[in-house]
Amino acid sequence: MRFRLGFVAAESADPSMSDLTEQQQRAVSHVGGPLLVLAGPGSGKTRVITRRIAQRISCGVPAWQILALTFTNKAATEMKSRIEALLAADLPGRRGLVVGTFHSFCTGLLRRYGSRSAAAGLGLVALAEDFSIFDADDSRAMIKKAIVRAGLESAQWQVGAVASEISAAKNKLQSAGEYEKSALDFRQRTIARIYALYEKGMAQENALDFDDLLLRAARMLQHDAAIADELRGRFREVLVDEYQDTNHAQFTVAHAIAREHKNICVVGDPDQSIYGWRGADISNIMDFEEHYPGAVVIPLGENFRSTAHIVALADRLIQRNSARRHKDLFTRLGAGEKPSLVRLWDETAEAACVADALSAAHRAGTTWGQMAVLYRMNALSRSVEDALRRRQIPYIVARGTAFYDRREVRDTLAYLRAIVNPVDDTALRRIINVPARGIGATTIRKLEVAAEARGCSLAAILTQAQSLGVSERTTKSIHGLVALLVRLRSELTRKSAQDLGQFVFRVITEAGLERAATELADDDQDALDRKANVLEVANGAAAFNVPESPPGTPLPTLGEALRGYLQSVALASDSDVIDPKSGVVTLMSLHAAKGLEFQVVAIIGIEEGLLPHARSLASPSEIEEERRLLYVGITRCQRTLLMTSVALRTARGMRMSTIESGFLRELPAEHFERIDRTGARSSIAEDDDADDAAAAEDGSRVGGSRTGRQSGFSVGMTVRHAVFGVGRVEAVLPRGSLTSVSVRFRTAGVKVLVVEYAKLEIIAR
Repeated sequence: MRFRLGFVAAESADPSMSDLTEQQQRAVSHVGGPLLVLAGPGSGKTRVITRRIAQRISCGVPAWQILALTFTNKAATEMKSRIEALLAADLPGRRGLVVGTFHSFCTGLLRRYGSRSAAAGLGLVALAEDFSIFDADDSRAMIKKAIVRAGLESAQWQVGAVASEISAAKNKLQSAGEYEKSALDFRQRTIARIYALYEKGMAQENALDFDDLLLRAARMLQHDAAIADELRGRFREVLVDEYQDTNHAQFTVAHAIAREHKNICVVGDPDQSIYGWRGADISNIMDFEEHYPGAVVIPLGENFRSTAHIVALADRLIQRNSARRHKDLFTRLGAGEKPSLVRLWDETAEAACVADALSAAHRAGTTWGQMAVLYRMNALSRSVEDALRRRQIPYIVARGTAFYDRREVRDTLAYLRAIVNPVDDTALRRIINVPARGIGATTIRKLEVAAEARGCSLAAILTQAQSLGVSERTTKSIHGLVALLVRLRSELTRKSAQDLGQFVFRVITEAGLERAATELADDDQDALDRKANVLEVANGAAAFNVPESPPGTPLPTLGEALRGYLQSVALASDSDVIDPKSGVVTLMSLHAAKGLEFQVVAIIGIEEGLLPHARSLASPSEIEEERRLLYVGITRCQRTLLMTSVALRTARGMRMSTIESGFLRELPAEHFERIDRTGARSSIAEDDDADDAAAAEDGSRVGGSRTGRQSGFSVGMTVRHAVFGVGRVEAVLPRGSLTSVSVRFRTAGVKVLVVEYAKLEIIAR
């Protein structure tokens, strides 16, 4: 049988199946037609996916006809390496497999087909293959310009809010014009104006943002039949990982390719759908059988990661959700130790508790790299960081783009972008005086005004600097920069992808970027660090693996390799840089933790208003997503799980009493140990705060009093707070000499405040 002969030899007669469960074997061996694999946490889904792809190749499907899409570079890289290890080196048809993220795949489509598809350009201009990919900072800077160009006050039109609205429109595949047609009020009509100006500015710089990559690829496949047919002919098998995280644009891309041959396999878990806030649509996986009638559904419920108490805890919690597909969750790993649920006095005590638990686990033999601290909001990491530093526990706060956010690194990448894309004015503006060459802000503004007046790019106006009144000395510096960029740009088509690392090093050297980095330094050590960061860009480029081309296609050029490298940098995510072998504790958000696993996990801040987040309390569907978020956090843990909440937490400089998350009351008591340490107060607590903790504890147990006349507050009152604004009292929580009130504020959500300290003003009784 070709299937068996195609795999690397092993002891078993059938190495593709011998270590798989019956359900996993069904998923791997399914042939023809749509397949939905409901893969619970720790159920070996990556093994199933990689075995399935290797099996299809071994059965005669050429690798270049298989498309596998996922969500992180790390997952894609691991998937591809596992598949290659499974296949015999001399197996025919093993080359050309496309495994990548949705964003990288769509970028490739747009570079290849964008210039010939009006749909990819959305009717603006033809999409040149050398387009830049703007990161969030560059995109927001362009939105800010659009707000100014629209004659609006930036104070009234916050960039972040406008960016979110535009992103949501793009996830719905709405162009600026279509968004304007659907606008219902003044705010939406104004955002439509900003959106249109933003798109115009992006088009002038031949740039796309992250959402554009999906939007334009989806629109192209919807409206350009020739390109869609070409891709359907190329990709005869489609596999989508983490299908519950797909948004409408991603669904459209996958469906456009698979809808005729229907050879689509999607793997996911509705219970782990936690990205609704960025457009993920859980209905894509919930309604899979409606989109593909007759689809085979295979649940994978056995957990190979976590011990029984942890699995039972997660299972009972998630059963409270209605938007889910049931599967029996179980494990054969034994009961293990019971998770701990600890209620503490404040965040300082919480951090000390976490540090104690990590230290104990380390003494027992667990490496630091197998430990993680998870939280709903990034701000919660501060107190834990303080505690870990005091204990000399090594840690890292997971930020996938942190290296690329450093100024000297962004400068280096901007040079590369300006070389690849001649009209990327955002990149050019960044490097025009890096290193310092006497081109000041006044000169740059003069050039920008001239470019805008003549309707051309900043790059095009540089050659006319002297005629615009720029001094001879400054003009000479400008011409030197232009000559450098032109000379380096000329090499992109003449050299091969193998020269990428050397080319980037030359850019660094000839542009003087090491010297520029030292100009930013505070001291000698900082100068060395910054120079090392710049050189690390060249190292990263040298290590970049150019995607394999299908048989018979030309070898990639230096320009294609450089675009690919810049693309991989632009699309980096938090989880791409997390390495359990790094030897340090990982601090990260619950959202970033999905797909990872650790032997020891601490989840902190499990309180009302944090988890679930205050913004979700008015929406049942958002509450369910918050519950899924805790479920994801619990199921990251293999062996030792610590969950914490506190009685008092400092927020915006104020110490406020909290209510334990209602999710914790949904956990089965027989599967965890509850510990109350609110009596063990932190060293910075004030003596007269004792009743605050008691009040918070009482409120979390009984839900609070409905009267509380002794405090002067009652349910239904309208109150005003100096920070949170106007709100309505929902509950009064009296205890001893102090009273707390739960207030739902119009903009800040629900807050639990100690009346004696909150200085609430009663507006209406």
